[in-house]
Amino acid sequence: MSLVQTTPPNTDANVDAPMHRPICQLLQRHFQTLRNQHMRDMFADDPHRFERFSLKLGDLLLDYSKNRITSETMQLLVKLAEEADVAGWRDKMFNGVKINNTENRAVLHVALRNRSERPVWVDGVDVMPGIHAVIDKMASFAEQVREGSWLGYSGKRITDVVNIGIGGSDLGPQMVCQALKPYRHPALKVHFISNVDGTHAEETLETLDPETTLFIVASKTFTTQETMTNAFSARAWFLYHAQLECHIARHFVAVSTNAEAVVAFGIDSVHMFEFWDWVGGRYSLWSAIGLSIVIAIGHENFLALLQGAHDMDEHFQHAPLDQNMPVIMALLGVWYNNFFGAESQVILPYDHYLRSLPMYLEQADMESNGKSVDRNGQVVDYATGAIVWGASGINGQHAFYQLIHQGTKLIPADFIVSMQSHSSLQSHQDILVANFLAQTEALMRGRTLAETEASVGHQPYLAQKVFAGNHPSNAFLLKQLTPHALGMLLAAYEHKIFVQGIIWNLNSFDQWGVELGKQLAKQILPELKVDDVVASHDASTNGLINYYHRWRKAS
Repeated sequence: MSLVQTTPPNTDANVDAPMHRPICQLLQRHFQTLRNQHMRDMFADDPHRFERFSLKLGDLLLDYSKNRITSETMQLLVKLAEEADVAGWRDKMFNGVKINNTENRAVLHVALRNRSERPVWVDGVDVMPGIHAVIDKMASFAEQVREGSWLGYSGKRITDVVNIGIGGSDLGPQMVCQALKPYRHPALKVHFISNVDGTHAEETLETLDPETTLFIVASKTFTTQETMTNAFSARAWFLYHAQLECHIARHFVAVSTNAEAVVAFGIDSVHMFEFWDWVGGRYSLWSAIGLSIVIAIGHENFLALLQGAHDMDEHFQHAPLDQNMPVIMALLGVWYNNFFGAESQVILPYDHYLRSLPMYLEQADMESNGKSVDRNGQVVDYATGAIVWGASGINGQHAFYQLIHQGTKLIPADFIVSMQSHSSLQSHQDILVANFLAQTEALMRGRTLAETEASVGHQPYLAQKVFAGNHPSNAFLLKQLTPHALGMLLAAYEHKIFVQGIIWNLNSFDQWGVELGKQLAKQILPELKVDDVVASHDASTNGLINYYHRWRKAS
């Protein structure tokens, strides 16, 4: 069984479509010459392969030499990026052009971490003064909580902060707070409630003291069903103990744009932290959505996080495409997705603090580029976003690496490691790094039948112990997982996703695919509370609703 996709692009399709340009025909022919070459031979033929295919930016090193590429491959892929006008679209994004065409919005998460003095214009207005004002407001409030001057209704200092949000209002802040745990305030615990399953809220609240708990309700519209359901449950729990609604203002703040709804909830509008419609949910941790991050790690560390992202933004803006880290990451993904037929991308952080990074990138990537209609409204006839998944590295080795090494799927892998651990157990770190290095080598080299027999001797079932190798991987090495390094890494992935969206002619900044299920849920919810037999859906959905009815009556 072949691991590669051998069907050439549809020559009857519009040649202006992104994957039907002449450059793709050249890439397809190049792929046919390369598809059966083994990376171990590439390394044997080129002793300088690591130097040729690695890139360092600050404390972040990307080694992409363990990929099924040659210099010609990269030249052709860069030509693809040039013909897709990646540089032009990049400039539009940074300059506030409304590239989110279906929602008529600019895309300016990069402005949130703009640490230069350069203005950023949207509709003729420089947005930077407003951004700086919100950052200052977040810093002032966070410092009050951190130093203990922000007191609860009974005069006690805050010990626990609960972020209530969902999607980007949860995954980003939670991942960053977890990743930067060594920088967190020792007297503050940060919790996250997202799932509308009541057990998530109950399990969190049962560990907390209402007198010392601060809630951050993160919802742009303050109408998100899951978030507001959890927020009102937290409000009811709090009032059961505090009794008086006037106390809500000391224990609830909001990240929102809906001042009227925030005030109606009982939150003082002074403690509403604003952001803008050009901040997409999955790109929002850099905004006021990151309030829980600022409280957890402090203003200076949050600024270091922003600075790291800004440094990557500067690199992405100004580095030539063939020396541009996010562009290279994106082009390698296109190479495997559209020419080798790889369907997924695995993220493997060898750092316990980065264990939530795969889940964060699942949303960032699949909600951005998981689309079958291009920005012009045309159905595409080529593969777009990959399935992104993963887990922390060492644990994954004892779970799913079997399939990556010896399965029938080609699964490109991103390995990420911090060379200097925050742990004092250096022997543990040496084992971790040894495994990180060994896995990338094993995936690349494999082990032939002759090598296997020489290693384990002649014995039954020898074929089961052979490794084909030739499995591609990128290796990201951080000097240490600091706020600055994390900012750089996250921004690199954001821009990678953007570049792939441009090459595939997608709008990476809307997410209409999440809407239909929400609309149907709102229709079904009242039907769950009636006694009549429901017959307004398909036979399966009607049957399930009525089965649930019967169960509720019986119980």
